[in-house]
Amino acid sequence: MNTTTATRTIELKKGDKGTGLEPGYLARRDIWDWLFAAFVVAGGAVALFQYEHAMNSYEKWILVGTVPSMIALAWFWRPLRTLTVVVTALSLLAIWLYQVPEGGADLARADTVFLLKYFISSQSAILWMSMLFFMSTVFYWLGMFTRAGDTFELLGSRLAWVAVTLSLVGTMVRWYESHQIGPDIGHIPVSNLYEVFILFCWMTAAFYLYYEDQYKTRSMGAFVMLVVSAAVGFLLWYTVVREAHEIQPLVPALQSWWMKLHVPANFVGYGTFAIAAMLAFAYLIKQSAGETRWYKLAPLWLLGVVLCLEPLVFRQGALDKGGSYWFVYFGVSALIVGGILMARRRIASRLPSFEVLDDVMYKAIAIGFAFFTIATVLGALWAAEAWGGYWSWDPKETWALIVWLNYAAWLHMRLMKGLRGTVAAWWALVGLAVTTFAFLGVNMFLSGLHSYGEL
Repeated sequence: MNTTTATRTIELKKGDKGTGLEPGYLARRDIWDWLFAAFVVAGGAVALFQYEHAMNSYEKWILVGTVPSMIALAWFWRPLRTLTVVVTALSLLAIWLYQVPEGGADLARADTVFLLKYFISSQSAILWMSMLFFMSTVFYWLGMFTRAGDTFELLGSRLAWVAVTLSLVGTMVRWYESHQIGPDIGHIPVSNLYEVFILFCWMTAAFYLYYEDQYKTRSMGAFVMLVVSAAVGFLLWYTVVREAHEIQPLVPALQSWWMKLHVPANFVGYGTFAIAAMLAFAYLIKQSAGETRWYKLAPLWLLGVVLCLEPLVFRQGALDKGGSYWFVYFGVSALIVGGILMARRRIASRLPSFEVLDDVMYKAIAIGFAFFTIATVLGALWAAEAWGGYWSWDPKETWALIVWLNYAAWLHMRLMKGLRGTVAAWWALVGLAVTTFAFLGVNMFLSGLHSYGEL
């Protein structure tokens, strides 16, 4: 099957859903689409009029722009309608439970009100998110090895949806809680490693769930949820070592409306690059299913080295605090690698075709590159406002440029030279390593203007 035929086959499997721009687009909206649009418009209007005093002109325009964007996204992918409504309802319930009869809010109620204490305060919701992402990963992998594979994968998918919901609820409620601590402390929760790891988890999972729905296959989730669970593992370790869940005021450099745009755009890139890398890993596992020569199993050995030696990267935390945690992490990582190695033929039979894996990998990188480009431009504008220059060759900026050039070259080779298969997969894996260093490694080993984000 040649590349053109494979691409057409994938599109036929997905069905001809149109571009969303042809005549009759609005006529094809159902009653629930219009009710959702009215719901979002009403919510945006209430937020604008109630909190107008707390927003500058730029933030008002961001809110106004969010309304049609949310409607368009939910019309494009309808599961977002339910997600938005449920997150809104649970977030408003949490805010209502914080209220006291005398007026205002009391954050101490998070320790006394049942629903807040165990479910929908920010910290409770995020802990539930963590557990559910782990459980989702387990069920996806059970789907790889059992006869009831489809049932387990369905459970994994549903748990991933619940985890995304609770992570968004935790984010919204944390935003509210920060404003109750003090007017100079309240901020959108994307300002430190704890908060952006939550952002990474739900955004990566949400993008994956979209691809799962579009391609009608859940077997990719076993690999994608590994990287989400790894992020959750880091999040829990970071919480123990640094008590990072405590809400802190923003450092001066982050007290800008640019943060509300730059950081989420960046993490669309990080999340989709991670998806592409994990599907590239799945591609290589499927390709090496029948191999017995050790050097042909390089993807597995590479994963083993990265996972098992990761505790050494965080050696200070491993030696000072959470040492037993990283020993458990080492053991679980070794079991994962050994399990994949032993069952690679079974795993390969459950995975979708090479064409599907390759196509999703390409689409994930294309979306990530677009948003990472936007984030880089926004970061330059933010730097000009904060530090007086668009570019200073700060280590974070330099590595962001390296990430951008890496994926620009990948896409160029794909579109101009037809890059496919093994080389594309290995390149996507290397890209994740480069991106991870830009995200975490720079903070750990280098210093610069972005040192406020150090571990």
